[in-house]
Amino acid sequence: MALESWFPIGYELPDGARCGRPLHAGSNWQIVETRGGGNALIATESLFARWSASGLVELGDVHRFKFGAETYHEVSCSPSQLLVYLSDCRSPNSKSEAMAFATALRDTRAIDSESSLQGAVYVEKLSRILPTYETAAPADDGIVLGHWLTGGAQISAESFQPLRQMLTWIGSAALREVIKTAGIELVDEGAPVGANKVAHLPPSAHQKTSSPENPESSEQNAKRMAGVELGKTFELSGRSELEAFFNEHIVDIVRNKERYSALGIEFPAATVLHGPPGCGKTFAVEQLVGYLGWPCYQLDASTIASPFIHETSRKVSEMFEKAMQNAPSVLVIDEMEAFLADREAGGGASHHRVEEVAEFLRRIPEAAKNEVLIVAMTNRVEMIDPAIMRRGRFDHVVAVGYPDEAEVAALLAKLLAALPQDQTVDPAPLAKALAGRPLSDVAFVVREGARLSARAGSDMLGQEFLLAALAAAPSRSGGCSERRVGFV
Repeated sequence: MALESWFPIGYELPDGARCGRPLHAGSNWQIVETRGGGNALIATESLFARWSASGLVELGDVHRFKFGAETYHEVSCSPSQLLVYLSDCRSPNSKSEAMAFATALRDTRAIDSESSLQGAVYVEKLSRILPTYETAAPADDGIVLGHWLTGGAQISAESFQPLRQMLTWIGSAALREVIKTAGIELVDEGAPVGANKVAHLPPSAHQKTSSPENPESSEQNAKRMAGVELGKTFELSGRSELEAFFNEHIVDIVRNKERYSALGIEFPAATVLHGPPGCGKTFAVEQLVGYLGWPCYQLDASTIASPFIHETSRKVSEMFEKAMQNAPSVLVIDEMEAFLADREAGGGASHHRVEEVAEFLRRIPEAAKNEVLIVAMTNRVEMIDPAIMRRGRFDHVVAVGYPDEAEVAALLAKLLAALPQDQTVDPAPLAKALAGRPLSDVAFVVREGARLSARAGSDMLGQEFLLAALAAAPSRSGGCSERRVGFV
């Protein structure tokens, strides 16, 4: 149902803004679009009087005008300033947006500690969250902040771990800073959170938050925390050398920041992982990101490549900016050879790469100084522009080959441990046969063996099914003459 505008489209407000269509409205207020992309809040005399009496707004903050027999007050904001109805808001785009809202919540509560902010209007320009007084339902300030941060979920900001699990755009440290800026006390991050802190969530979200009906132990809550926060050692089954590298050059620096900082090392250096397809580069990075618990952003040809001049460079710049705004974060550059190839190797066709490579050359050192961990991956390291690969941009270039027998055995042990199995299962012959093959082949053999077991009517995995799966999945890099549909 379309809202009825109080004013004609194009009507000029006292500050020069021109009215567009109404976006949200109550009995005593409207938010309208203004020409140029901004919004304006227009309130009746009676609503402004309540705001003024409580000290939330002063006459000099708004413009007073008459339209017909009625008196109104208005404040307009540019496209760069938020003016939104909290019952229909989006999630913030950056930490700075979240901090601005948290500051407004704190400043509003310093003046008016009683009014419900459910269904309020956030005016970034005034650093105020203005109540509309249209509902008497109390709204905990933690719920108000959680609703804003998630873009609509009714979860309290006091419930740190459930909230952190819902937010991929902001890191743990930055989220804590936002919550504390708002003046909200965090509950014990390892303890269960009462059901009164979460309301009107979908069933999946309720399952992630403890309640009297669904109690959750501290141990279960802890499992949702990032491994680095719990002091755990980073583990990477099937890739022992890469595991050791990550622990030494990334994890230890993150966990012992003050010690390293005293010696001039502020943050882990950018790293390139190179090796053949299927050697486990992507899996390793995914495990590292999950361990750190930081927001992750990805650059690849599908997300930034564009046929238009300057467009690719602009997208690269935006992604780096977003990662830096939400630091500490991880920026993954996948298939880097697709847009960071040697500028001298492409002849006349390589001129369009110069600007893109130059943008990376400028951004990579800047990102590292702003706590953005950069991990790049490539199958063709020899194609990468030498300027990108020099130390100072990517300090570490790590070769990731196919796993040896011991690494395959370690991965098999982890995969098989999660499945019911009989006494015949022996991973040793499987590890020997799969050595030197992609890690994805190892995972496939275990999964296919489980499928064959279930198809045969068994509720346990047996060695015969694993060997059958191995036989059905010859190496695709080998010279096998027999081709089986679906497997080769």
